[in-house]
Amino acid sequence: MATVERENIGLLHDKLTVKIEKEDYFPAFEKKLKEYSKTANIPGFRKGMVPAGMIKKMYGAGIFQDEVLKTVEKELYAYLSKENPAIFAQPLPLDNNSAIDFNTPAGYDFSFEIGLKPEFSIPDFASLSLNLHKVDITEEMVNEEINRMQIKGGNMTEPEIIDNPENVLNVLFTEVDEEGKEIEDGISKENSVLLKYFTPALQTELIGKQKGDSVSFSLDKTFEGDQLGLILQDLGFEKDDKEAAKKRFKLAIEKIGLIEKRTLTDDFFKEVFPGKEVDTEEAFRSNLKEDLKQYWDAQSRNQLHDQLYHSLLDNTAMDFPETFLKRWLQTGGEQQKTAEQAEQEFPNFSNQLKWTLISDRLITENKLEVRDEDLRESMRLEVMRYFGQMNIGEDLGWLDGYLDRMMKDEKHVDTSYRKLITEKIFGYMESKAVPTERTVTTEALLAMQHNHSH
Repeated sequence: MATVERENIGLLHDKLTVKIEKEDYFPAFEKKLKEYSKTANIPGFRKGMVPAGMIKKMYGAGIFQDEVLKTVEKELYAYLSKENPAIFAQPLPLDNNSAIDFNTPAGYDFSFEIGLKPEFSIPDFASLSLNLHKVDITEEMVNEEINRMQIKGGNMTEPEIIDNPENVLNVLFTEVDEEGKEIEDGISKENSVLLKYFTPALQTELIGKQKGDSVSFSLDKTFEGDQLGLILQDLGFEKDDKEAAKKRFKLAIEKIGLIEKRTLTDDFFKEVFPGKEVDTEEAFRSNLKEDLKQYWDAQSRNQLHDQLYHSLLDNTAMDFPETFLKRWLQTGGEQQKTAEQAEQEFPNFSNQLKWTLISDRLITENKLEVRDEDLRESMRLEVMRYFGQMNIGEDLGWLDGYLDRMMKDEKHVDTSYRKLITEKIFGYMESKAVPTERTVTTEALLAMQHNHSH
């Protein structure tokens, strides 16, 4: 009679040994041989009349091994189903010394290793040190946004001379030596640059210049900070290449542009806020301020979620069966990995695993769920956003059929589910957190963002 023995071999790491006897698999082996003899097509014999000895000689070894392994697998998963240990992934076979020989049927032992999920406690959210970083929407921010919109919707003109910090200069950068002579095989690259991005000294030098004029300079004396880095990258260098920054270039002016900003008219207000009664500059500014507030409040919440994610990872103590998981990393994917690759990937993998266990606990204990109607509504909003800029008319009778087809797309449903359940997890955590509210600038808030996936 088959048995399964369990033995601890490490932290959250157990060994299962499946022991089977001849009587556990041999009847199935003999039955399978008889089935083959009835169906085998072998030249020189009528179907069903092939001698049993020939069938055994031709197919016996393969059938025997299949039946032994099927029996082992059946006993292993029957044990797991009955005992229900909380395991990661699937059992991994250990090196087995049992030599399967159908000529001498016997009892066999097969060993597997399992990695067990840890016990852990999620910290009280109120105990976490969290900050809600808020941005105050100022009139200056509103003015900057209006200016950006006016420029974006404006018309490009071509003045004769450079006379405005907002002039757009289409220029040709050509690498030159100290005497201003072009370097053979040197860099030559066209670009567009706003006058205001040059240093004040060069802006003064360029005022009054016209198409066809040129000036020479070294890059580090012409651009500063981020602008210098961007120009270096555009010319093919690394953004922090100090030697490249000392190179001299001739800048030839090929075209001068200036955007005529849109005026604040009723038509402009309606373009920005379609469907709203916005017919005065005061109403326009008020709506714009509210939009900016909603945007930065969302960024503030995202950053709080970022803190919650990292705080839970940092403050939830959790052990892992590292030996098992590293071996699973080597063998569990589509491509085999080396021990060195598994070792390198493990820190990031264990963090992802930790977050998965925390998320599953939060979902289960707080009965968080995504219903079909939630999925359908999410997809409806997705479709409306996609078609939002298009004239699709008022008849939306087609939408229900379109959503029906989307709901049958397993991949799309899975993606939507993951998005919605993540929102519910973070929404729940946010409702339980007690952050300290702090006022910050937009630059400071953006600088706090971390690159990670939840």
